[in-house]
Amino acid sequence: MTNRPLNTTAESVHRLFAGVDVGADELVLVIRKNGKPFDPQKYANTRSDRTRLVNKLIKLPGIKVCLEATGIYHFDLAIALHDTGIPVMVVNPKASHNFAKVLMKNSKTDAVDANTLAEYVERMNFVAWTRPSNQSLALRYYARRIDALTGQKAAAKNHLHALSATEETPKALLRDAKLAISQLEKRINTLASEALALIDKHPELQRIFELLTGIKGIAQTSAIALMGELLLLPPNLSHREWVKFAGLDPKAFESGKSIHKKMRLSKAGNRHIRSALYMPALSAKQHDPHVRAYFQHLIDNGKKPLQAVCAVMRKLLHAIHGMLKHDQPFDNTQFYAIPESIIAE
Repeated sequence: MTNRPLNTTAESVHRLFAGVDVGADELVLVIRKNGKPFDPQKYANTRSDRTRLVNKLIKLPGIKVCLEATGIYHFDLAIALHDTGIPVMVVNPKASHNFAKVLMKNSKTDAVDANTLAEYVERMNFVAWTRPSNQSLALRYYARRIDALTGQKAAAKNHLHALSATEETPKALLRDAKLAISQLEKRINTLASEALALIDKHPELQRIFELLTGIKGIAQTSAIALMGELLLLPPNLSHREWVKFAGLDPKAFESGKSIHKKMRLSKAGNRHIRSALYMPALSAKQHDPHVRAYFQHLIDNGKKPLQAVCAVMRKLLHAIHGMLKHDQPFDNTQFYAIPESIIAE
């Protein structure tokens, strides 16, 4: 690193870029000027220190900042930067990871990662982050908390099943396990009710909710989960870009003439979108004749059941993109046209 103070006079701010490695507790800032990094600076990931960091960057006209999408931790800083007019770019962790590989960076520390992000925004095309609405952000928090509690409930049910497998388990333990499940269910229901109340306050959210729940297989909880993720995607993305963001795009692996691995999902995108689509896909293939026919078509053509379910998830995401873009309800006849031979049966 370049061990010298950063001059903030007007003539010195040419070609300034910054990368911030965001952690749950700490922010590491590296500023690059004309291709050279300055010493890393550390801040706590708190409101007061985020303000200090932003105030420092405000004094550097023309600077562009790059963050990595790290769960929920980058949002507060991204919003603070955006709301003060500082251009900020938020990149997929896979993109920055692959960029670091290209640069052949062997070390991995917070300072190295911050410098990589600064170099990324310096070299790559700048794509400005689009700030989500406050209600969309709140919906994501609700959705992810509900998802976390649902995971805990599944684990608690598995634990109860294990305890119930033997007669030697004390009754008090069984009561306690059942109580844990009951409490988790109440917490999930309470948060879902709060999320629904938020949706009811905003007509645009209400309309999206109605469109989503109009698809057989998407119930209220699934709609909340999908809205919590999809509404935060950058606007004007195509349906193919949605699929890529969700990690539902196929990944080919071929090398030379001898290595030809089977196509697999990339899983390089938002796992929460995939999780939110999985149960609706299972339900839709059971209850919607057109989705069921599409699923069966895939099975008949050699797809394994899980592969066919993933294809249904991808096609549902295509459909949702079109529904929200054109404000049109789900049309299952457009999802898959049932062949006449099957109808005749």
